[in-house]
This record gives sequence, structure tokens and C-alpha cells, in this order.
Amino acid sequence: MSDGGRPPAHHWFDDDAGPVVRPYAMTRGRTGADGGHRLDLIALVIPEPAADDPGRDQTLSPEHVDIVERCSTAPQSIAELAADFDLPVGVVRVLVGDLVDDELVRVTQPVPPAELPDASILREVINGLRAL
Repeated sequence: MSDGGRPPAHHWFDDDAGPVVRPYAMTRGRTGADGGHRLDLIALVIPEPAADDPGRDQTLSPEHVDIVERCSTAPQSIAELAADFDLPVGVVRVLVGDLVDDELVRVTQPVPPAELPDASILREVINGLRAL
């Protein structure tokens, strides 16, 4: 003990614990995007052309800016962004939802397997075209 019996200042801070409050603070306590966007793990995040320099926008958090900048080099999935930034997927969904609402990024959803054409139908079309 130092300073008249008080424990050292680092006694209340544990580097090994990691960021405990940070994800909650980043999303301002929200657990979902306000716009109700459907953001699958494999949905691709693509920056809009208007998002040339997101760092100039003073209303964006550093995490928002990082997401836009990361996606500007190549589209990134929600899962990739969560892994790259070491954040929970739910936090990334909220942050990307904010960016979609601000029209700084767009999200392309994967095509559900039920909507993909059946391989047998494609074979029949090819065979029909060959028969012509």
C-alpha cells in the first residue's frame, strides 16, 4: 500500500479483463439497429460513393469511420468486420445499421438457397438450346 494506506491506482484496473463497457458504450446501449435492417453474418458491406472521407463527419464514432474505411478497399462481410475489429457480432450489426441509416454504406444480402435456380432446370434449358 502507498499514499497513506490507499491501494495503488492500478489496483482497480485489470489489463487482462479487456474492454468490459466498451461495446455497450459504442452502441449507446442498443442491441439492434434502429432501422430494423436484416444483417446476416455473410451480408456484404459496401461503402456508398458519398462516403469518400468519413473521417470529416464529426458525428461518426471512430468505429464507424474504421468500418467505412475497411470496406472501401474491398467489401467485407459482417463476420469479417467483427473478427477484424475483435468486436461482438451484435455490436458490428448495430454500427453497420447506423451507417446504412446515414447512407454511408449499403448491405447486399445473400441469395437464399430457395431462390437459386434448380440445377436440373438449368440442364433442361441448356439441352433445349442445344436442340435448336
